Order: sequence, then C-alpha cells, then structure tokens
Amino acid sequence: MKNNLPLLQNADLRGKIVLVRVDHNVVKSGLIHDPYRIDSTFGTISYILANGGKPILMTHVGRPKDKATKSIIISEKTSVQPIVYYLKEKLQLRIEVPEFTASETQGYLSVDTSVNHLLKKLKNNEIDMIYLPNTRWFLGEESKGEEQDKFAYQLAGLADVYVNDAFGSWQAHASTVGVNKYLPSYTGFLMQKEIKNLERLFEAEKPLLAVVAGSKFDTKINSLSALIKRADKLVIGGVLYNAYLCAKYDISIKGVGEDDVKLAKEFYEFSKQYPNKIVELPYIIESETMDGKLEGKYKTIDVRTLKPKTELGYVLDAAPESFKEKEVQDTFMQAKTIFVNAVMGFTPHFNDGTIAMDSLIDQNKDALKLYGGGDTLQELKQLLPGIYLSALDNPKYYMFTGGGAVLTAIEEGTPNGIPPIQELLKNNN
Repeated sequence: MKNNLPLLQNADLRGKIVLVRVDHNVVKSGLIHDPYRIDSTFGTISYILANGGKPILMTHVGRPKDKATKSIIISEKTSVQPIVYYLKEKLQLRIEVPEFTASETQGYLSVDTSVNHLLKKLKNNEIDMIYLPNTRWFLGEESKGEEQDKFAYQLAGLADVYVNDAFGSWQAHASTVGVNKYLPSYTGFLMQKEIKNLERLFEAEKPLLAVVAGSKFDTKINSLSALIKRADKLVIGGVLYNAYLCAKYDISIKGVGEDDVKLAKEFYEFSKQYPNKIVELPYIIESETMDGKLEGKYKTIDVRTLKPKTELGYVLDAAPESFKEKEVQDTFMQAKTIFVNAVMGFTPHFNDGTIAMDSLIDQNKDALKLYGGGDTLQELKQLLPGIYLSALDNPKYYMFTGGGAVLTAIEEGTPNGIPPIQELLKNNN
C-alpha cells in the first residue's frame, strides 16, 4: 500500500478491548434489505476475535435527527437490533447492546456508567461482543467542537484500541475522526481493501468512463467537475441529467427546480473546457405521473429533436434504446475502466434504463468495473441478480461499500482525501 496507514494486522490485540467503527447502515424501517456491508466486515471482526481482542462495534443507522426541530428521535426504525440479530445468527456470537438514559429531545447525552457491567462481562468472556446503540442517537456524534470531543473521549474510554473499518462513513463525526485522538488507531481489513481499489480508480487504465446519477445537482456538482477532468468519458443520469438537459437545450422538465438548473448551467459551461467528454443518452422516458409506469401515460422522447422552450412532463428514466446507440455502445465497450455510481431511473417502476446500462457494462469483459455502494449496488442486486452474484467473485468487478466516500475522494483529488483516512494517517505519523 502506497500510504502510511496504521494497519490492523500490526496491532497488539490480545486481551485488549477493541472499539471498531463499522458502516452497518443497512437498516430501513427496522429491516435489513441488503447485508453486503455487514458481511464485508466479517474479516475484521473474525481477526480481532481470533487474536484475543474483545470487540465493541458501533455504527450509525439512518438519520434519527429531525431536520426541522434538530431533536434526536430514538426509535426501532433506526435501532441496531436487526444488525445484532443478523450477526448472532451468522457468526454465532454472544452479543449485547447497552441502554443509556435518553433526554426528551437530544437523544443520549453521554456514554454513562451503565455500560460498565457489560464491559465486565466482555472482559470475563461471558459475552463475545458489545454492540453500541446507533451512534447518531448520541448528541455528540454529529455535533461540533467541545460536544463532539466530549463524546469521542467517552467512546475512547471504553477501549484500549480503535479500529476504523467504516469506509462508507466518510463524514467527520465523533466516532469516525474524534476517537483517534485518544487511542492507538488502526485501519480495518475492509477499509484497506476499499482504499486499494480506490487507488485503482485514481491510477485507472485508460479510457476511463465515469457514470454518475443523482437526485440533486448541488450534492454532485463538485464530483462531476472533478470527474470530467479525470475521466475520458462521462455519462450522467437521473435528475442530474434532467437538469443538464434543461441547461443545455433551454427546455423545462417537470420537477426540476431552478436551483438545479442554475447549477447545471454552471457545470455545462465548465464542461466546454473538456469537449466531447460528455456522452449524452439520446432517448429518455417522459411520464405524466410519478405514481407508476402506467399504460398510455409515458412515452420515449429523442433528446435531439427537442426545441428550445419545450416543456416536458416528468422524465423518469433513460430509455433502453439509448444504450443501443453506436456512440453510447462504443463508449461503454471501449472503456478499460468503468466507474459507476448511478441508478438511471425513478425506482421502483422505472428501471429499464438501469438494466440496459448494467447489462451493457457486463458485456465489456476486459474492463475493470468499479461500482459505488448504496442504491447503485442495491439496484444491481435486485434487477440483475445473476450479474451481481457473478461479480462478487469476478476480479474485473469491485463493489465499494460507500459511493459517497468514493465521490468525496474524487473531489479531493486523492484516496487520502476522506476525513477518517486523514485522521488514521495522522495517527501513524
């Protein structure tokens, strides 16, 4: 590995309590829809146990903080319990979750002494692991300054060693960057693997094709601007593409706001410095409603026929015909490296574009195919399970557990641009 990260395999774990930050954020409304991110951490968990370490795991789940009131809502919908049940069943471990005193509006104010009896059980081998409640149930997790530092110090007080194995949790929160200040800190096996594959993206064999979609231009404009510099070709999907079409062709699309169009215009002007890099998907699906793919309520539009000031209804997918166009096919088939962080359509009803795109990508047997996590991975698994399952063991594929983390690194221009990785590097210097 090219950087100077402190590695888990170099840590002395025997008899030590090991606080492990994982990204097990896979619970939606109390159910696990895809355990891929949990399964990806088994190597780190097993290694700690095999080498005499006593693990305490922690993850965030969802967004329990109410944006309007700023209050933290503790509920079963964002509980770690489904993850604990899954781990117990899969790894046959004795795991317990501590409970803390909650305030009415600010969640857990601290890691209080009620956890001590579980720490004693862990040290005495009466249990195999402690799994802390959702880190975002604690006031200090997403706070800044003193409040965050206080929570990080309390977390560090539980353990002897800290391991970060949460590549997808790239935000600078107490559990991802704060604990490092107070404990010897190491990089877990999943994090090591993710960074290694991130380096494969930064040192990509050319031509590099990047495919990015999203629902808001403001969250992706920096990534798109960085990618158009780095990649040889760029394909845009989702609402990002709708906003781009509005900006370039002077049309309007229902549901695309002025702010998105304004940012898309900025990006379109910026992209002129890199001519012929953006490969447009010529066919789109216009729908009268977002309620479903209803017979007689949707149609295919050829972007090239649109005239200025045209007003379209909802555009909810890239039509499969787009991926049969010679320029689009050549772009995908000639690429040596393909980075995908994209769902083309408005799920769950408009998914033909995603199916056509992922099928075309799979036809390029020679290219290294790097898939971002989250919805991108979920849709591949759901829509094309055969490709997904074969990809897991195919060296020409790699599935990141965090698409947002990859995009953040691309924006920063280095694999070390993600805040938790920066902190781990500091800890080793």
